[in-house]
Parts: sequence; structure tokens; C-alpha cells
Amino acid sequence: MLSSSSSNRPALVALVFITLIWSYNWIVMKQVLRYSGPFDFCVLRYGLGCVVLFAALLARGESLRPPPLLPTILIGLTQTLGFQALAQWALVGGGAGKTALLAYTMPFWVVPFAWFVLGERPAPRVWYGLALAACGLVLVLEPWRGVGNLRDSLLAIGAGACWAIGIVLSKRLFLRGGVRALSLTAWQMLFGALGLLVVALSTHSRSIEWSGFFIGALAYNAILATGLAWLMWSYVVARLPTDIAGLASLVIPIAGIGFAWALLGERPSPLEGLGILLIGIALAVVTLRWPLRVLREPAAVSR
Repeated sequence: MLSSSSSNRPALVALVFITLIWSYNWIVMKQVLRYSGPFDFCVLRYGLGCVVLFAALLARGESLRPPPLLPTILIGLTQTLGFQALAQWALVGGGAGKTALLAYTMPFWVVPFAWFVLGERPAPRVWYGLALAACGLVLVLEPWRGVGNLRDSLLAIGAGACWAIGIVLSKRLFLRGGVRALSLTAWQMLFGALGLLVVALSTHSRSIEWSGFFIGALAYNAILATGLAWLMWSYVVARLPTDIAGLASLVIPIAGIGFAWALLGERPSPLEGLGILLIGIALAVVTLRWPLRVLREPAAVSR
């Protein structure tokens, strides 16, 4: 088994890079809708992402044999198809910042799913963090103001639920052993991309406008947000406790709201700002003592 210092610190560094890449990508995904339909962009993004990941498999000399087929397909249909299709659809009518935050209700779903499927009983402070985050989410949604864009909100929350299922299924597969992060990421993404292709072919959308911005956005998504970041996320899920990985990722939508405010003028209302603050406090409650703990404890998965 690898020592804790050599196995957990890289996962923490990976979380930092994932935060920067994915939080800014919500802005990119919102802006790209001026040039393409939501599902067409998803297919191109994940199709090119698959090329990047399988090229990385070949470059590293790893086997192209797929991981256990049924679990890998299920991960692809939830983590890639379900999450990305619902999130991109929600962005059609919803703001980038709010959509990012609602999609990242993923940790609310991860905790009970992981408890039920993996037997990972959450520590008390995880429940305190969830309670604070739930209060923050209510303030962000402001349900007393009417349903508003309820469809977009439900789509984004559904995206988070799909992602949570994918995380728990991935963790269970890693715990069984014999599965490498790069191989699983590549193959699940391939199955998810095929599902996205079916969705794109079944829906009518505008023609793609191949502008310089669209090509740049596609490159950013294929290489960084899809290929590299999803590979790092699989590594994080393999190395860290599932509830901690899920709740720590809440910093991504908070950063996304900041980008949306600065770049798109999506200024949160005072109550939304208070909700964002509560979610940030929830993150601190969960992670304040955790970095020292995970640096001392052995990793959950040996490599």
C-alpha cells in the first residue's frame, strides 16, 4: 500500500487544477450556445475527449482492454451522458453561475448513495456540512419568489444526481481492484459519448457556426475540461473518501459564480450571496480538519 503522503497529496493538487478548469468552463459552455446547439457541442466535446484519452492510453503503453463492461457502461450513461446532457440543456435558459451551483448539488446525492452502496457512513461533521449547504441552496433558489425557470433548475439538479451515481459506481469499481483511472475514464466516456450522439441525432438544433471562439471552446473542453480534468477526477475518486471528494468539489460552482459575475454580469442577489457564503462555510466545516487527516491515513485504494 502506498504511503499516505505519496498517495493523497497528488489528489489534493488534482482537486485544485480541477477547480480552475471546471469552474471557468461553465462560462465557456454558456457562451458556446451562441454558436451551436447544446447536444451537438456535447457530442463534439466528448468525442474529441475520447480521442485524447485513448491516445494517452496508447502513449503510456496501457492495455486497450475495457474495464468490466456493465459497470463501465452504467458509469458512462450517468457520469457522461446524464450529467453533461442535463447540464448543457439547463444552460440554454439558465445562468451559468446558478446552473453550476445546482449541478453541484451532487454531494447531497453522493453521501446517501455512498452510504447505501459502499457502506461509507458519513462522519457527523459531514452531516453538519450538508445541513449548512442545504440552507445555502434554499437561499440561492429563493423558492418564495415563484418557480421561475423551474425546468432549468430541475435539469441542473438532475445533472448533479446523475454525476453522484457515476461517482459511487466508479468508487465501487476501484475498490474491487484491477481498474486503472485512465482506462475507466476513457471507456466510460466512449459509452457516454455514444449516448450523447443518439440524443443529438434525435433532436433538432441549429447548425454549428465554426467561429474562432467555437473552435477554441471546443479545444478547451476536449483537452482540458473533458480529457485531463475527468482523468484527474477519476484519480481523486479512487484515492479519497467519496463523501469528502464530493463535498470538496463544492468550491467549483462557487468559483463559477465568481467567473459568471465578473465575465457575464450575473450578479447574485443579497440572499443568493448569503446562500453562497453558507455553502462555503459548509465546505470549511467538512474540510477544515480533513487535509491533516488524509495526509496521515493510508489511501483507500492501492496501486
